[in-house]
Amino acid sequence: MFRATSRLLDCRITFFTRTPCGLCDTAKTVVRNVERRRPLVFLEVNIMDPGQGRWKSLYEFDTPVIHIDKADAPETTASSLKLMHRFKEEDVLSAMDAAEHS
Repeated sequence: MFRATSRLLDCRITFFTRTPCGLCDTAKTVVRNVERRRPLVFLEVNIMDPGQGRWKSLYEFDTPVIHIDKADAPETTASSLKLMHRFKEEDVLSAMDAAEHS
């Protein structure tokens, strides 16, 4: 589906993952497919890496998780729009629409 529109706002997707994680691999493919359809800033955070204790305490048993923020937001937060576990491209696109218009 092609939507003729000019986008003034872009989104940032912060992808919270861990390794190994089969669900994370699938979710990352979904986000990368969305990226081919629509511009976005992609950041990946392995919650098991040193210095990621804040995100590990939130998402250790919930990965994959994505936060969707306006690209110009200072940083992602626990209250950002989010999708967890299994989601589809359409879910990501809808969340991006919501973030852009919030």
